[in-house]
Amino acid sequence: MGKYKKNAVVYPAILDDSENGKGIYTVSFPDVPEAFTSGTGMAEAILMGSEVLGAVLVLHDKLPKPSDWKTVQSKNIDKTVIPIAVNLDEAKAKSKPAKVKKNTTIPGDVARKAEDAGINFSQTLTEALEAKLAKM
Repeated sequence: MGKYKKNAVVYPAILDDSENGKGIYTVSFPDVPEAFTSGTGMAEAILMGSEVLGAVLVLHDKLPKPSDWKTVQSKNIDKTVIPIAVNLDEAKAKSKPAKVKKNTTIPGDVARKAEDAGINFSQTLTEALEAKLAKM
């Protein structure tokens, strides 16, 4: 069994494929109106819903109170209403990519020339690593 996540929240989500092709769901949250997405198939819609919900909630100073699931369902009889959970710690970690410090060794003459040219070492290393990773 998985470890319980202490910083998890659950909000009712409305999945609606009435305005899209069958099985292409728009996902919205009555309590978090700025969080909306879509997905093809129920599984993708739920995953995308959890992702967007987390991304939006980490921007809130105070979390909105989740509505009662049954109340949301009673107002959306022709739609699918499900609870969607998100771990706020994981969402926060995804929203701000961490920067890490790395020590490197380069030839002294190259370092001097680069410094004289005003080259940003961190930016240059990042660009070189991204280019190399793109080729893999």
